Amino acid sequence: MSKTFVVTGTDTDVGKTVFAAGLCGLIGARYWKPVQAGAPADSDTVAELGGAEIIPEAWRLGTPASPYWAAAQDGVTIDPEMLNPPPAGDAPLVIEGAGGLMVPLTRDVLFIDVFARWKLPLILCSRTALGTINHTLLSIEAIRARAIPLLGVAFIGEHNESSERVIIEKSGVKRLGRLPEVAPLTAGRLAGVFAKTFQKEDFA
Repeated sequence: MSKTFVVTGTDTDVGKTVFAAGLCGLIGARYWKPVQAGAPADSDTVAELGGAEIIPEAWRLGTPASPYWAAAQDGVTIDPEMLNPPPAGDAPLVIEGAGGLMVPLTRDVLFIDVFARWKLPLILCSRTALGTINHTLLSIEAIRARAIPLLGVAFIGEHNESSERVIIEKSGVKRLGRLPEVAPLTAGRLAGVFAKTFQKEDFA
């Protein structure tokens, strides 16, 4: 059975889509974004930067907001029970959530509730900027409270050894690596940087 990973973040715009693209390229994975709100679509970015096979979204919404609010603006009702990972194929699968862990899908259901139902290995993307210790440790507590298997933390941004060390020591979570800013952001440059900063064996 091929491996499936869930990629989420400590908050919005942490860089998890670029990370997901790099991961897809590294391990040859397919990509699925269950709910897309706003444009451009993250699946288009991942296809361009990671060369991944794209599985269509369950819901593609027009408003750039939380899925709950975007669905309300579009006159759409999201049914969280209909969000189930696609069948396993020959290649691994990377699933990317929307925004942070606590983003609402409906008035009653958060994205983390869906992750808790899936019980799939989760990768937490954490920015290295100011405030990351608090945001990351709180996110890890929420993940563990729901018994979601946490593969590790992927840091994104400039080198910040002190913050990274505190997070790893306090949480005991595996440090998967750090993705620095890639400029210009192209498929080739992302693949090169990703291969240097992350180990393929960690996702085997």
